[in-house]
Amino acid sequence: MLLTAGLARGQVSPPSEYQLKAAFLYNFAKFVDWPPEAFADDQSPFIIGILGESPFGSDLDQTVAGKKINDRTILVQTFRSVTEVTNCHILFICNSEEKRLSETIKKLNERAVLTVGDNDRFIAAGGMVNFTREANKIRFQINNDAARASRLKISSKLLSLAVNSSR
Repeated sequence: MLLTAGLARGQVSPPSEYQLKAAFLYNFAKFVDWPPEAFADDQSPFIIGILGESPFGSDLDQTVAGKKINDRTILVQTFRSVTEVTNCHILFICNSEEKRLSETIKKLNERAVLTVGDNDRFIAAGGMVNFTREANKIRFQINNDAARASRLKISSKLLSLAVNSSR
C-alpha cells in the first residue's frame, strides 16, 4: 500500500504488472540509502537502469517523469550489457539476461547498485530485490545481506513489507 499509493489516483483501469513494478522501482529509491561516493556530485542524477530486453515499454519513464529522489533528477537508461553499467543506482535485470545472471551480479558485487529482478533464481544468485507473485499480488523479496555488502542501507520500513527477506 505504501509503495503503490501514488499510482492509484487518476487511473481508470487497473495497473498492469509492469506499471506496478515501475512504481515499486521508483518507491524503492525512497527507502534505500546510497553511500556518498555513489554520486559524482550534488547535481548528479539518480539513474534507474534496465539491463536487457525491457518489459516496461514506456511505463517506467511515465512513472518517474517530473519526479525527483532526494532533489536529484531521475533518469532511466537501458543497457545492453553489464559492461555498459558504469553509473547506475537501481538496476532492473531483465529475464532476457537469465543465462548471464550469476556473472552479471558478480560483476556488480562491489558497486553500490540496488539490483532488482523477477526471476526465481534472482535472490539465490546474489540479487538484492526480487519480485514475486503471491495470491495474484506483486510482492518482493529482499536479500539485505547482498545490499549491505554493496554499502546500501535498506530502510526497516521497506524490509518489513518484503516476503522471505534476510534482515
